[in-house]
Amino acid sequence: MAENRASVYAEGVPCWVDAQLRDVEAGKRFYGELFGWTFEDEWYGSFAEALKDGEPVAALVRKVDGRLPTVWTVYFATPDALALARRIRSAGGQVVSAPVPAGDLGVTALVTDPEGAVFALWQPDEHAGFGKRHEPGTFAWAELYARDTEAANAFYGDLFQEALFGPDAEPDFGRAPVSDRFAAEMPPHFLVHFAVEDVPAALEDVTRLGGRVQVPPFETSYGTVAVVTDDQGASFALLRR
Repeated sequence: MAENRASVYAEGVPCWVDAQLRDVEAGKRFYGELFGWTFEDEWYGSFAEALKDGEPVAALVRKVDGRLPTVWTVYFATPDALALARRIRSAGGQVVSAPVPAGDLGVTALVTDPEGAVFALWQPDEHAGFGKRHEPGTFAWAELYARDTEAANAFYGDLFQEALFGPDAEPDFGRAPVSDRFAAEMPPHFLVHFAVEDVPAALEDVTRLGGRVQVPPFETSYGTVAVVTDDQGASFALLRR
């Protein structure tokens, strides 16, 4: 397990991502070839931690209920998950799963913003989050696709003021209207972005491995992005800065 990096991730900074999959072994094959990840099984095989050059970068989690969505989830760092969950509820969000210990790794909770976009909280103990990011094959950005970006800016701006606007801000987190890239009926959601050196080449790899292109490459203020799904239907984005 990586050393504690709690001081690296201020409250409101994306510090971890995981994918809820029906078939973790298939996920290992897909992401292992796409991003060059290796894996260590944790908690008797209930999830696999993905490593890039020996450093933790993500996890693949076996779904306990087949009715749950196949999705990537972004975790925001916090020193106190219980207090943050209370603030989220007070601001109009919902607590889907109250803060609970994840063994000796940390404390986690699943929450939503007022529009229903799902995200997670992570209060670190032995596992502080990413050991590597902003490099090819690792987390690079999280974009919230919201129906009301002004309301989203107000909610997250109040919730994560220092991380988004403080003197040492490193948000790795933006907001955009759902209608910018998706059909009007798409619900508000977070889209996890992974860095790649070459978006067209990565798209070829995605399709070769059984995934598909959901949104072809487009330009943003933070780089060139394409939205894809893996071979089990989990959506994520490829980003070339």
